[in-house]
Amino acid sequence: MIDLTGRVAFVTGGSAGIGRAVAAALHERGARVALTSRSVERATEVAAQIGDGEGVIGLGCDVRDPDACADAVAATLERLGGLDILINNAGLGIFKSIREMTVDEWERQIRTNLDGVFYMTKAALPSLVAARDAWIVNVGSLAGRNTFAGGVGYNASKFGLVGMTEAMMLDLRYDDIRTAIVMPGSVNTDFNQRGEDRQWAIQPDDIAEAVLHVMSQPGRTLISRVEVRPSAPPRR
Repeated sequence: MIDLTGRVAFVTGGSAGIGRAVAAALHERGARVALTSRSVERATEVAAQIGDGEGVIGLGCDVRDPDACADAVAATLERLGGLDILINNAGLGIFKSIREMTVDEWERQIRTNLDGVFYMTKAALPSLVAARDAWIVNVGSLAGRNTFAGGVGYNASKFGLVGMTEAMMLDLRYDDIRTAIVMPGSVNTDFNQRGEDRQWAIQPDDIAEAVLHVMSQPGRTLISRVEVRPSAPPRR
């Protein structure tokens, strides 16, 4: 089991679903954790639940705002004393055809899913470079390699995230920063549940374990991409 004692992790979109599960798993392995939500009240509440008042902080941050990303990183450094691990998890899904999708919906999705990763990574990078054996793990989607009707904006953002992650990996590998992407299929969260019974789907804790597995590799090794699927989805 990976031991993260003494390390500081930062999780965007950490107040629910996959982000919350990842933040909790990192804390259970000994890390101090900063988690973000667009609602500072929600982030603070969830941080208190995960950390029981110790070792986890909640921060308000809209990742579409580069200044907000810089402020959140600065607050993490001030309150937790460093930054070793960045989990870019915040995401938005608007599932409409190109006929139906508005310009505003397109821009919100691209700015959250793609620009947000760039802004947060840029803000965190000086601290990650200064850390020893730092990590960036981006939470993507199988929609980053599999298109579907109604996915024009979501597919575009997730295909872009795959390319960004792979280029970041090459840019940062000699700065002692390992960069990877975890790409889930259907996860049992409120993200796109539509009231369905989805017990067959991947659970958020499963994705947290995938993130920890990536990070558990020895320093000479990098699992750069992980695709995670439900083992037995409903037959079509």
